[in-house]
Amino acid sequence: MITLTLLHPLKQIALQNWSFQEQESIIRIGRSTDNQVILYSAVVSRHHVELRRTGSSWEVVNLGTNGTYLDGKRVTQMEIADGAVIRLARSGPNLRIHIGSEPIKEALAGDRTLTERPDTNMDTDITI
Repeated sequence: MITLTLLHPLKQIALQNWSFQEQESIIRIGRSTDNQVILYSAVVSRHHVELRRTGSSWEVVNLGTNGTYLDGKRVTQMEIADGAVIRLARSGPNLRIHIGSEPIKEALAGDRTLTERPDTNMDTDITI
């Protein structure tokens, strides 16, 4: 299984996840609706990048005119490891790649959890 996580551009927190089973050998990413991962960004090409399974590993293949970056370096084709972060274009979205047997259970930025108790020492008047 491979899971892609779209990261917030400033806080590096998860915004969205996509998970794909092992039988998926190519994952296409870009602006066009015929991609498995669709990213709406002006700097992302219609067909920007492919992730290709090669045996037990995965590689990133750049197709976009604005480039794909791994660890800040522009790449055309390169094997990727679990935890790698790719950036689409110099100022585009970041995707973290998780390669493993189970999907990521990472909380997304839109998820809400109650972590604080309400203040019960408030002076309130209730009229019925």
